[in-house]
Amino acid sequence: MSKIIKNFKEIAPNKEITKGTFTSKFFKNENTQEMTVYTRNKSLMDYAEKCINHFNSLSDDMIDEICHGLIESCHLSDSDVDFELPELENVRDILDYCWFTSLVTIADDGIYYLVEGKGDWGEEVGFVIHNDNVNYVGYDYFNVV
Repeated sequence: MSKIIKNFKEIAPNKEITKGTFTSKFFKNENTQEMTVYTRNKSLMDYAEKCINHFNSLSDDMIDEICHGLIESCHLSDSDVDFELPELENVRDILDYCWFTSLVTIADDGIYYLVEGKGDWGEEVGFVIHNDNVNYVGYDYFNVV
């Protein structure tokens, strides 16, 4: 059994999707560091752990790139939520206004996953990591994989 993934179980009608929880070292999920991980099937658990380890060791440059993308997403929002992003002292301050709920693995020879979240500005946001690149940050994160 995994030391990284807890509460691991098969879900969906034919148990073709698995989910569990893990502790995020940097990104928060509302008031906790716990996030959900989804993978296609139980045989990909080692791959899910590999993606979680990568996620928990993102470089400072990658985290800053994600934060810049989140700020841009906030400014582009056309949500009905009454929210105005205050002036930020540091690019990472955007993380005070959003949270992340899950990491979804995308089977690949390397590292490939997306992270889902939501911003206080009322939009779902996410980002896609492929190997050591931030491929996308914004609203349509599922459409880029």
